[in-house]
Amino acid sequence: MSHIEKTQEVIDNAGITRRRLIEWGAAGAAAVVAPTPWRAAFGEAKPYKIGSIQPLSGAAAAVGKSALVGLQMAVDRINKAGGINGRPVELIAEDDESKPDVGRRKTEKLLVEDEVDANVGGVLSNICLACMPLYQQHKVVNMISVCLDTTITTSKCNRYSFRPYDYAPAQAVAFGPYLVNKMGKKWHIAYADYAWGQSTRDAYANEIKKLGGEVVGTTGIPIGTADMTPFLSKISSDFNGLFLIFFGKDGVTIGNQAYDLGLSRKYKMAGDGAVCESANLPALGNKIDGFVAINRYIPVFDPPLDTPYHHAFFDDAVKRLKEIDPSGPLPDRYVQSNFEAMNCLKLGIEKSGFKGRADTEKLVEALEGLEMKEGDDFPQGDKTLRKADHQAFVREFIYSVDDGKFHVLETVPKDKTIVPPACNFTA
Repeated sequence: MSHIEKTQEVIDNAGITRRRLIEWGAAGAAAVVAPTPWRAAFGEAKPYKIGSIQPLSGAAAAVGKSALVGLQMAVDRINKAGGINGRPVELIAEDDESKPDVGRRKTEKLLVEDEVDANVGGVLSNICLACMPLYQQHKVVNMISVCLDTTITTSKCNRYSFRPYDYAPAQAVAFGPYLVNKMGKKWHIAYADYAWGQSTRDAYANEIKKLGGEVVGTTGIPIGTADMTPFLSKISSDFNGLFLIFFGKDGVTIGNQAYDLGLSRKYKMAGDGAVCESANLPALGNKIDGFVAINRYIPVFDPPLDTPYHHAFFDDAVKRLKEIDPSGPLPDRYVQSNFEAMNCLKLGIEKSGFKGRADTEKLVEALEGLEMKEGDDFPQGDKTLRKADHQAFVREFIYSVDDGKFHVLETVPKDKTIVPPACNFTA
């Protein structure tokens, strides 16, 4: 049984998609209703009910697993430290099955039946986009924790959705100069052919052209494609580098098959860090050596990540991930962004005095322009949640992969990733 199947079995046995949770261990422990030593300290305090839509099955299940670990890490820390304003956090997680229609249905359930106070979650961008109007309709804060489609905080933004981490235009601004000036002028882009991949393709194409480079072609591949060779075998031209935009098991597929077809020996290889997240490295082996990527988080202790905050986050994440997967994957950006998204919401609740849905406008105002400082809650580093579009800007890491390890090449400060806002709130 794979670790993903094991995770889903435990989730099913625990009724994670059907029960309200105060504590759910990283392995989805079945004893979810058992009292914990710190729970009694809250007495009769009313919990903050936080909903979360995650892909715990389907095409994005591996990412959903990591995301839920990060979210639960934050909830556990908050509750063990006395909750938020003396109230515990109650996490209500739902499986969107990696399908937009299921995601909308589960979101309706959280908003109407469970009456959650706020939401933290979302992995697949097409599901995030399908559900965002519901949070706007019900006037509930939606703290998106993974989805990267550019339009979430541009043309399809709304007043109740926030993204407390980076997005493709910021990554492209940070990575573009390295691609064009240090790797090559001409690029071909291969991408996951859905909302995130398409908007990320556009962001990099625009930035490469702006810097004097050229995108000679693009190849879209549907997510979940097991055999990508029919697409990859058509990629041939006079260009310097092949830029890959894939995630999860598709990152493993493209990395291995591009190598097997000789593309990684013919062209320089670069791309989004989702291709080579730590969980993918064992399956990629030395076929991904030399790949240059960008990411907001990598599990290394090179400066500036050699801090007590990062060590504490890393150690907790490693322990929890090993309970799900005995191979012991290192934490990835999905663990990190869910952990920090929950802490961002906590900071907004504390700042606004939010007590429930009646105070949503106060919470929105507190989150707009929120400054998050590097520390135990934000081990990735300082970040700012821009008021104009609810988009955060963070420092980025440009790195290479060699012998199954990440090597930092450059650190780009958050101030060097900022792009102009392009959002008009409709409410």
